[in-house]
Amino acid sequence: MKKTALALLFATGLFACKDKNIPDVSDIRVNLTLQRFEKDFFAIDTLNLRPAVLQPLYEKYGSFTSGFVSQILGIMPSTDSSYRPELAIKSFLHDYAPIKDSTDKLFGDFSKYEKEVRKGLQFVKYYFPNYQLPTKLITFIGPMDASFEAALGKYGDVITQDALAVGLQLHLGSNFSIYHSEMGQQLYPAYISRRFAPEYISVNCIKNILDDIYPEKIKGLNLVEQMVEKGKRLYALEKVLPYTEDSLLTGYTSKQLKGCRDNEGTIWNFFLTNGLLYKNEPDLIKEYVTDGPFTQALGQGLPGFIGMWVGRQIIKKYLTKHGSVTLEQLLHTDPRKIFEESKYKPG
Repeated sequence: MKKTALALLFATGLFACKDKNIPDVSDIRVNLTLQRFEKDFFAIDTLNLRPAVLQPLYEKYGSFTSGFVSQILGIMPSTDSSYRPELAIKSFLHDYAPIKDSTDKLFGDFSKYEKEVRKGLQFVKYYFPNYQLPTKLITFIGPMDASFEAALGKYGDVITQDALAVGLQLHLGSNFSIYHSEMGQQLYPAYISRRFAPEYISVNCIKNILDDIYPEKIKGLNLVEQMVEKGKRLYALEKVLPYTEDSLLTGYTSKQLKGCRDNEGTIWNFFLTNGLLYKNEPDLIKEYVTDGPFTQALGQGLPGFIGMWVGRQIIKKYLTKHGSVTLEQLLHTDPRKIFEESKYKPG
């Protein structure tokens, strides 16, 4: 009993220590409404399909419905009078009924994830007070190949003019059978599909917010500048999701994170001795600033996208010398300036 109490006291102490620099955002109001699009969409009467079948969804969900049909399902308007988009919808509803069943079981109660997103939005508003927050959190089910470009490797989640939208088909847990099927592995190798878990919902939503606040601009930048730019985003994500584990923020495994920490000096020396920092040939630097199972040149123990982690280390070193810089100012600071003034040199 005493051991249990001592362990709890120790854990509480660690938690309090970690939280001491986290701002209090409890008074920041977030107007966010949860909408379960997939429930209404899969409730369509497929025995009575007609061109106006989606009208109730247009009325309830507005522009999201048109975006879902055209951009996610890929059903485009046609002047061909024989073309019947409702048949494509019927086919999708039939094929994805098992996915709907799985999401119902896992996400019947979505309040936990709504709460996590809401808390993240409070921190977004704290650090970026002029940013207009989305007012809706919409869940949906799209095709398994509905992936969307984003700075840190997000899949299936999008941001619209007034909403964050979560593709539940890519959050069913890393062990979900379809992800491990031949088709699933062709679309998403294991290093990607292991992140298809519910705990990544808030992370992906906030990544989309940060991309909206600060669109990525890496064209023409050399490797170290790109690393700093990637590091800015990871650091910003850490600030607006301060209670989220680093393995979720980075997408690395716990073992890969430990490898980064234990080998920080070796990693940096690799970039220096190979003269890579100021290279800007896309094919040469791609491995270090894009997603992958591991960094081939550094061995399987270290993750792909290693430049993001190194970039955040540079950011943190820079901030030890420029503590008054706001998060918004940091995002707009020239990456070369950050690198040079950081004097980053791990031991």
